[in-house]
Amino acid sequence: SGQGKYKIDAGYGTTIYQNGAVASSAGYIIDGQTTDAPILGVLNGIFYNAATTLKPTFANFYKTPITPANSEDIDAFVFDNPQQQYVVATDAAVTQAGFLETYDMNTSAGSDTTGKSSATLDIGDTSADAASFRLLRSAEDPENEDITAGFASVVVVPNLIELQS
Repeated sequence: SGQGKYKIDAGYGTTIYQNGAVASSAGYIIDGQTTDAPILGVLNGIFYNAATTLKPTFANFYKTPITPANSEDIDAFVFDNPQQQYVVATDAAVTQAGFLETYDMNTSAGSDTTGKSSATLDIGDTSADAASFRLLRSAEDPENEDITAGFASVVVVPNLIELQS
């Protein structure tokens, strides 16, 4: 599916949850949920040397701030295949006419216990081709496939048109 290794700047000031969208700025991974920058993919986990124990540490999300031993950068593992399909929940009802439109995710949210992102597709933030994700179809999740209700499961892909601009 394509997972690449990137860097998060030591002491970066925003929490990035596992499966949250990430973007790139000045060569570093940043939170992509709240930016109009083209997304690179979604975070799968991080690796660094802990400053207090000096031991190698893996975490499934980046809890701000982390400054590793010797102020080195943090390795971030990102699902970065531009054709990767993701199943996400909508934050509101979507019409059939909203399929193949592009949407951004809503603000960064997640659990500091599990590290998992709880962000949803922001149905109110749509564009023909300027947002981060293109809504393809229903995910056919029997318990969450009613697109006329919020939190329907849908399949999205990164918006390749946005990546080209």
